[in-house]
Amino acid sequence: MHTRRILPLTAALAAAALALTSCGGASTSEPSATAASAADGQFPATIKHFRGTTELPQRPLRVAALDPSYVDATMLLGAELVAYTEYRSSGSPFPEYLGDVSELTDEAVNIGTTTEPDLEKLLAAEPDVIISADVRQGAMYDQLNKIAPTIFSESTGPTWKENVVLLGEALGKKQEAQEAVAGYEERAAAVGKEILAKDAAATYSLVRFAGEDTARLYSSDSFIGEIMSDMSIPRPEGSPDTTESIFVPLSPEEILKADAGVIFQSTWSPEGAEGDASRDQEKKFTSNPLWKKLKGEVVPVDDSIFLSSVSIQGANEVITQVAEHFDVDPQLP
Repeated sequence: MHTRRILPLTAALAAAALALTSCGGASTSEPSATAASAADGQFPATIKHFRGTTELPQRPLRVAALDPSYVDATMLLGAELVAYTEYRSSGSPFPEYLGDVSELTDEAVNIGTTTEPDLEKLLAAEPDVIISADVRQGAMYDQLNKIAPTIFSESTGPTWKENVVLLGEALGKKQEAQEAVAGYEERAAAVGKEILAKDAAATYSLVRFAGEDTARLYSSDSFIGEIMSDMSIPRPEGSPDTTESIFVPLSPEEILKADAGVIFQSTWSPEGAEGDASRDQEKKFTSNPLWKKLKGEVVPVDDSIFLSSVSIQGANEVITQVAEHFDVDPQLP
Protein backbone atom coordinates (compact mmCIF):
# COMPACT_ATOMS: atom_id res chain seq x y z
CA MET A 1 0.00 0.00 0.00
CA HIS A 2 1.13 3.55 -0.66
CA THR A 3 1.60 5.97 2.19
CA ARG A 4 -0.66 8.89 1.44
CA ARG A 5 0.34 12.23 2.83
CA ILE A 6 0.12 15.98 2.34
CA LEU A 7 3.28 17.98 1.77
CA PRO A 8 2.16 21.53 2.63
CA LEU A 9 3.70 24.64 1.09
CA THR A 10 2.80 27.13 3.78
CA ALA A 11 2.45 27.15 7.52
CA ALA A 12 -1.08 28.42 7.15
CA LEU A 13 -2.07 25.15 5.50
CA ALA A 14 -0.06 22.85 7.74
CA ALA A 15 -2.56 22.54 10.57
CA ALA A 16 -5.39 21.74 8.21
CA ALA A 17 -3.26 19.31 6.23
CA LEU A 18 -2.53 17.14 9.25
CA ALA A 19 -6.22 16.50 9.76
CA LEU A 20 -7.00 15.42 6.21
CA THR A 21 -6.91 12.00 4.57
CA SER A 22 -6.83 10.99 0.92
CA CYS A 23 -9.86 10.58 -1.26
CA GLY A 24 -11.27 7.55 -3.04
CA GLY A 25 -12.91 7.25 -6.44
CA ALA A 26 -15.47 9.74 -7.70
CA SER A 27 -17.48 10.42 -10.82
CA THR A 28 -18.63 13.53 -12.62
CA SER A 29 -22.02 14.89 -11.63
CA GLU A 30 -24.09 18.04 -11.70
CA PRO A 31 -23.37 20.44 -8.82
CA SER A 32 -25.65 20.01 -5.85
CA ALA A 33 -26.85 22.57 -3.35
CA THR A 34 -25.02 20.78 -0.54
CA ALA A 35 -21.68 20.37 -2.27
CA ALA A 36 -19.01 22.55 -0.71
CA SER A 37 -16.64 24.56 -2.85
CA ALA A 38 -12.97 23.57 -2.84
CA ALA A 39 -12.13 27.27 -2.99
CA ASP A 40 -12.04 27.35 0.81
CA GLY A 41 -10.46 23.92 1.16
CA GLN A 42 -13.65 22.16 2.25
CA PHE A 43 -14.65 18.75 0.94
CA PRO A 44 -16.71 17.19 -0.54
CA ALA A 45 -16.39 19.66 -3.37
CA THR A 46 -17.68 20.04 -6.90
CA ILE A 47 -15.12 21.28 -9.42
CA LYS A 48 -16.35 22.96 -12.57
CA HIS A 49 -14.08 22.48 -15.56
CA PHE A 50 -14.05 22.26 -19.35
CA ARG A 51 -15.67 18.82 -19.51
CA GLY A 52 -18.38 19.51 -16.94
CA THR A 53 -18.18 18.99 -13.20
CA THR A 54 -16.32 16.50 -11.05
CA GLU A 55 -17.19 15.54 -7.50
CA LEU A 56 -14.31 15.17 -5.05
CA PRO A 57 -15.50 13.55 -1.81
CA GLN A 58 -12.20 14.21 -0.02
CA ARG A 59 -9.08 16.30 -0.54
CA PRO A 60 -6.92 14.68 -3.25
CA LEU A 61 -3.38 13.94 -2.16
CA ARG A 62 -2.01 11.89 -5.07
CA VAL A 63 -1.99 13.69 -8.43
CA ALA A 64 -1.60 12.30 -11.94
CA ALA A 65 -0.62 15.19 -14.23
CA LEU A 66 -0.85 14.27 -17.91
CA ASP A 67 0.55 17.51 -19.27
CA PRO A 68 3.92 19.06 -18.33
CA SER A 69 2.33 22.37 -17.32
CA TYR A 70 0.27 20.53 -14.73
CA VAL A 71 3.36 18.69 -13.50
CA ASP A 72 4.85 22.08 -12.69
CA ALA A 73 1.59 23.26 -11.12
CA THR A 74 1.50 20.16 -8.93
CA MET A 75 5.00 20.96 -7.69
CA LEU A 76 4.07 24.61 -7.16
CA LEU A 77 1.23 23.63 -4.84
CA GLY A 78 3.25 21.05 -2.92
CA ALA A 79 1.14 18.06 -3.93
CA GLU A 80 2.44 14.53 -4.42
CA LEU A 81 2.93 13.61 -8.07
CA VAL A 82 2.34 9.91 -8.72
CA ALA A 83 2.06 9.82 -12.53
CA TYR A 84 3.19 12.05 -15.38
CA THR A 85 3.64 11.98 -19.13
CA GLU A 86 7.11 12.44 -20.54
CA TYR A 87 8.24 15.61 -22.25
CA ARG A 88 11.99 15.29 -21.95
CA SER A 89 13.66 12.43 -23.75
CA SER A 90 16.88 12.42 -21.76
CA GLY A 91 18.21 13.36 -18.37
CA SER A 92 15.96 14.26 -15.46
CA PRO A 93 12.24 14.20 -16.23
CA PHE A 94 11.83 17.37 -14.18
CA PRO A 95 13.39 20.69 -15.24
CA GLU A 96 16.11 22.38 -13.23
CA TYR A 97 14.01 25.48 -12.61
CA LEU A 98 11.75 23.40 -10.32
CA GLY A 99 14.62 22.88 -7.91
CA ASP A 100 14.73 19.77 -5.71
CA VAL A 101 11.34 18.08 -6.09
CA SER A 102 12.46 14.60 -5.05
CA GLU A 103 10.22 14.55 -1.97
CA LEU A 104 7.17 15.30 -4.10
CA THR A 105 8.07 12.81 -6.84
CA ASP A 106 9.44 9.78 -4.98
CA GLU A 107 6.55 7.63 -6.25
CA ALA A 108 6.10 9.37 -9.60
CA VAL A 109 5.80 7.03 -12.57
CA ASN A 110 6.38 7.89 -16.23
CA ILE A 111 3.28 6.57 -17.99
CA GLY A 112 4.32 7.44 -21.56
CA THR A 113 3.77 10.35 -23.87
CA THR A 114 1.04 12.98 -23.70
CA THR A 115 -0.56 11.50 -26.82
CA GLU A 116 -0.33 7.85 -25.72
CA PRO A 117 -0.38 7.52 -21.92
CA ASP A 118 -0.34 3.96 -20.60
CA LEU A 119 -3.64 3.53 -18.76
CA GLU A 120 -2.54 0.37 -16.96
CA LYS A 121 0.43 2.20 -15.45
CA LEU A 122 -1.85 5.09 -14.57
CA LEU A 123 -4.26 2.77 -12.79
CA ALA A 124 -1.41 1.13 -10.88
CA ALA A 125 -0.22 4.55 -9.66
CA GLU A 126 -3.48 4.92 -7.69
CA PRO A 127 -4.06 8.65 -8.23
CA ASP A 128 -6.71 10.51 -6.29
CA VAL A 129 -7.22 12.96 -9.14
CA ILE A 130 -6.16 13.22 -12.79
CA ILE A 131 -5.48 16.67 -14.24
CA SER A 132 -4.88 17.52 -17.90
CA ALA A 133 -6.26 19.38 -20.90
CA ASP A 134 -8.78 18.49 -23.56
CA VAL A 135 -6.27 19.44 -26.22
CA ARG A 136 -4.04 16.64 -24.91
CA GLN A 137 -6.26 13.64 -24.16
CA GLY A 138 -9.78 14.79 -24.94
CA ALA A 139 -10.71 11.51 -26.63
CA MET A 140 -9.62 9.59 -23.53
CA TYR A 141 -11.57 11.59 -20.96
CA ASP A 142 -14.17 8.92 -20.18
CA GLN A 143 -11.49 6.24 -19.82
CA LEU A 144 -9.44 8.43 -17.51
CA ASN A 145 -12.47 9.29 -15.42
CA LYS A 146 -13.04 5.60 -14.71
CA ILE A 147 -9.57 5.42 -13.17
CA ALA A 148 -9.90 8.50 -10.93
CA PRO A 149 -11.83 11.78 -10.84
CA THR A 150 -10.59 13.67 -13.90
CA ILE A 151 -10.44 17.43 -14.40
CA PHE A 152 -9.69 19.04 -17.76
CA SER A 153 -8.96 22.55 -18.88
CA GLU A 154 -9.58 23.25 -22.55
CA SER A 155 -5.95 24.04 -23.34
CA THR A 156 -2.61 24.67 -21.68
CA GLY A 157 -1.15 27.75 -23.40
CA PRO A 158 -3.47 30.77 -23.41
CA THR A 159 -5.07 29.83 -20.05
CA TRP A 160 -1.93 28.77 -18.20
CA LYS A 161 -2.51 31.03 -15.18
CA GLU A 162 -6.16 30.01 -14.90
CA ASN A 163 -5.05 26.38 -15.06
CA VAL A 164 -2.89 26.82 -11.97
CA VAL A 165 -5.94 28.12 -10.10
CA LEU A 166 -8.05 25.21 -11.42
CA LEU A 167 -5.65 22.67 -9.95
CA GLY A 168 -5.45 24.73 -6.77
CA GLU A 169 -9.22 24.55 -6.43
CA ALA A 170 -9.16 20.77 -6.88
CA LEU A 171 -6.51 20.44 -4.18
CA GLY A 172 -8.29 22.77 -1.77
CA LYS A 173 -5.52 25.35 -2.30
CA LYS A 174 -7.21 27.90 -4.52
CA GLN A 175 -6.10 30.88 -2.45
CA GLU A 176 -2.51 29.61 -2.47
CA ALA A 177 -2.66 29.22 -6.25
CA GLN A 178 -4.09 32.72 -6.68
CA GLU A 179 -1.35 34.16 -4.49
CA ALA A 180 1.30 32.39 -6.59
CA VAL A 181 -0.15 33.89 -9.77
CA ALA A 182 -0.35 37.34 -8.17
CA GLY A 183 3.25 37.05 -6.97
CA TYR A 184 4.43 36.18 -10.46
CA GLU A 185 2.49 39.10 -11.97
CA GLU A 186 3.94 41.51 -9.40
CA ARG A 187 7.46 40.36 -10.20
CA ALA A 188 6.87 40.53 -13.96
CA ALA A 189 5.64 44.11 -13.66
CA ALA A 190 8.58 45.15 -11.47
CA VAL A 191 11.25 43.65 -13.72
CA GLY A 192 9.55 44.98 -16.84
CA LYS A 193 9.49 48.46 -15.33
CA GLU A 194 13.27 48.29 -14.76
CA ILE A 195 13.87 47.13 -18.33
CA LEU A 196 11.77 49.94 -19.80
CA ALA A 197 13.46 52.48 -17.56
CA LYS A 198 16.74 51.38 -19.12
CA ASP A 199 15.42 51.00 -22.67
CA ALA A 200 12.08 52.74 -23.21
CA ALA A 201 11.93 51.54 -26.83
CA ALA A 202 12.42 47.86 -26.01
CA THR A 203 10.43 45.42 -28.17
CA TYR A 204 10.62 41.67 -28.63
CA SER A 205 9.61 38.80 -30.85
CA LEU A 206 10.02 35.06 -30.53
CA VAL A 207 10.70 32.82 -33.52
CA ARG A 208 10.55 29.07 -33.12
CA PHE A 209 11.73 26.34 -35.46
CA ALA A 210 9.70 23.14 -35.11
CA GLY A 211 10.59 21.19 -38.22
CA GLU A 212 7.89 22.68 -40.44
CA ASP A 213 8.02 24.50 -43.76
CA THR A 214 7.33 27.78 -41.98
CA ALA A 215 8.79 29.32 -38.84
CA ARG A 216 6.54 30.18 -35.91
CA LEU A 217 6.27 33.81 -34.83
CA TYR A 218 4.61 33.60 -31.43
CA SER A 219 1.53 35.73 -30.91
CA SER A 220 0.31 37.92 -28.07
CA ASP A 221 -2.00 35.04 -27.11
CA SER A 222 0.87 32.65 -26.33
CA PHE A 223 2.77 31.77 -23.16
CA ILE A 224 5.68 34.06 -24.01
CA GLY A 225 3.22 36.67 -25.28
CA GLU A 226 1.46 36.85 -21.94
CA ILE A 227 4.71 36.94 -19.96
CA MET A 228 6.02 39.86 -21.98
CA SER A 229 2.64 41.60 -21.75
CA ASP A 230 2.78 41.21 -17.97
CA MET A 231 6.22 42.86 -18.17
CA SER A 232 4.72 45.60 -20.40
CA ILE A 233 7.33 44.90 -23.09
CA PRO A 234 5.52 45.09 -26.44
CA ARG A 235 5.88 43.41 -29.78
CA PRO A 236 6.83 45.86 -32.55
CA GLU A 237 4.00 47.95 -33.94
CA GLY A 238 2.57 46.26 -37.01
CA SER A 239 4.11 42.89 -36.22
CA PRO A 240 1.93 40.00 -37.49
CA ASP A 241 -0.35 38.83 -34.70
CA THR A 242 -3.44 36.69 -34.14
CA THR A 243 -5.90 35.72 -31.44
CA GLU A 244 -6.84 32.51 -33.25
CA SER A 245 -3.57 30.72 -32.59
CA ILE A 246 -0.46 30.97 -30.44
CA PHE A 247 1.71 31.72 -33.48
CA VAL A 248 1.75 33.19 -36.96
CA PRO A 249 3.50 31.07 -39.63
CA LEU A 250 6.31 32.82 -41.52
CA SER A 251 7.87 31.55 -44.73
CA PRO A 252 11.61 32.08 -45.32
CA GLU A 253 10.69 35.04 -47.53
CA GLU A 254 8.67 36.61 -44.69
CA ILE A 255 11.26 36.29 -41.94
CA LEU A 256 11.90 40.07 -41.76
CA LYS A 257 8.41 40.35 -40.27
CA ALA A 258 9.93 38.84 -37.12
CA ASP A 259 12.22 41.82 -36.59
CA ALA A 260 12.21 43.48 -33.16
CA GLY A 261 14.59 45.05 -30.69
CA VAL A 262 15.29 41.56 -29.32
CA ILE A 263 14.49 38.45 -31.35
CA PHE A 264 14.32 35.38 -29.15
CA GLN A 265 15.19 32.32 -31.24
CA SER A 266 14.08 28.87 -30.11
CA THR A 267 14.37 25.42 -31.67
CA TRP A 268 12.31 22.42 -30.63
CA SER A 269 14.90 19.68 -30.65
CA PRO A 270 13.94 16.33 -29.15
CA GLU A 271 16.12 13.35 -29.96
CA GLY A 272 15.44 11.54 -33.22
CA ALA A 273 13.86 12.49 -36.53
CA GLU A 274 11.62 15.25 -35.15
CA GLY A 275 14.55 17.07 -33.59
CA ASP A 276 16.64 16.58 -36.73
CA ALA A 277 13.86 18.20 -38.80
CA SER A 278 13.79 21.22 -36.46
CA ARG A 279 17.55 21.62 -36.56
CA ASP A 280 17.56 21.36 -40.34
CA GLN A 281 14.86 24.02 -40.52
CA GLU A 282 16.86 26.29 -38.23
CA LYS A 283 19.90 25.99 -40.52
CA LYS A 284 17.75 26.70 -43.59
CA PHE A 285 16.26 29.87 -42.12
CA THR A 286 19.36 31.25 -40.42
CA SER A 287 21.47 30.76 -43.56
CA ASN A 288 18.91 32.70 -45.59
CA PRO A 289 20.39 36.10 -46.59
CA LEU A 290 17.22 37.76 -45.27
CA TRP A 291 17.97 36.46 -41.77
CA LYS A 292 21.21 38.44 -41.83
CA LYS A 293 19.18 41.59 -42.52
CA LEU A 294 17.28 41.42 -39.24
CA LYS A 295 18.11 44.60 -37.34
CA GLY A 296 17.33 43.32 -33.84
CA GLU A 297 19.63 41.32 -31.60
CA VAL A 298 19.03 37.59 -32.05
CA VAL A 299 19.12 35.79 -28.69
CA PRO A 300 18.96 31.98 -28.61
CA VAL A 301 16.77 30.71 -25.76
CA ASP A 302 15.95 27.35 -24.19
CA ASP A 303 12.86 25.92 -25.87
CA SER A 304 11.92 23.88 -22.80
CA ILE A 305 11.66 27.07 -20.74
CA PHE A 306 10.42 29.78 -23.11
CA LEU A 307 7.95 27.58 -24.98
CA SER A 308 7.23 24.28 -23.25
CA SER A 309 7.10 25.06 -19.54
CA VAL A 310 3.77 26.94 -19.53
CA SER A 311 3.93 27.32 -15.76
CA ILE A 312 4.52 29.84 -12.99
CA GLN A 313 7.99 28.42 -12.38
CA GLY A 314 8.82 28.47 -16.07
CA ALA A 315 7.51 32.01 -16.43
CA ASN A 316 9.64 33.16 -13.51
CA GLU A 317 12.69 31.59 -15.16
CA VAL A 318 11.83 33.43 -18.40
CA ILE A 319 11.70 36.68 -16.42
CA THR A 320 15.09 35.93 -14.88
CA GLN A 321 16.71 35.28 -18.25
CA VAL A 322 15.10 38.32 -19.90
CA ALA A 323 16.26 40.48 -16.99
CA GLU A 324 19.79 39.12 -17.30
CA HIS A 325 19.79 39.88 -21.02
CA PHE A 326 18.81 43.49 -20.39
CA ASP A 327 21.26 43.62 -17.46
CA VAL A 328 18.74 44.60 -14.83
CA ASP A 329 18.06 43.21 -11.38
CA PRO A 330 15.97 40.04 -11.87
CA GLN A 331 14.31 40.63 -8.49
CA LEU A 332 14.22 36.99 -7.59
CA PRO A 333 11.49 36.01 -5.10
